[in-house]
Amino acid sequence: MSEMNPKKPVEKGAADDLPTVDDVQPATPTGREKPAVDKISSVEDRSLPIFSEVEKVFEQIRDRAYELFASRNFGLGFDLDDWLKAEKEAGWPAAELVEDDDVFELKVALAGFDAEDISVTANPKELIIKASRETEAKTAEKSADEAPAKDEGTTVHFTEFHKSDVFRHVGLPADIDVDKVKAKFLNGMLEIQAPKAAAAEQKPKAVDISTAA
Repeated sequence: MSEMNPKKPVEKGAADDLPTVDDVQPATPTGREKPAVDKISSVEDRSLPIFSEVEKVFEQIRDRAYELFASRNFGLGFDLDDWLKAEKEAGWPAAELVEDDDVFELKVALAGFDAEDISVTANPKELIIKASRETEAKTAEKSADEAPAKDEGTTVHFTEFHKSDVFRHVGLPADIDVDKVKAKFLNGMLEIQAPKAAAAEQKPKAVDISTAA
């Protein structure tokens, strides 16, 4: 078995051109693996812009539901149908809320979005989802080879950048522990786990009994 050749010594000055450990920076991730979750401890705190944004969507849904109601000469019995149709027209994504003994599980269909497009806002009584993306649509384009000789470079006849925002608001029938809310996004489905808040212990309270007439 032959002996291994010793490493060739680095010539003086060559080491200055070699990267050190401090010079090598870790790769910066291009996007989030999980949706962002804003956790708000108080129901009264409505300072984030998401609350005013979702309220505008609610107004659109209410107005459209009323229009549907009026179109049937205000006939009763279809209130829920009108509301659900108005939600669908407003782009309200399909969702499912399941309640267990200790946790709420919410699923929201958000096909076409990435995890980095989605944000979740949670307070003790609400879950609000927002998915936002910007798409570009082009209708006609000429390259430099296709364009007349007098034109230089690329000619774009029409281009439109469209920002698409989707919201979903879910009110919860019981308080949740905001700090323990978790969200994940896989194959176009957002899944949120919201554990219920621990019930406050009721301490015995003495009740004074009045004997006054």
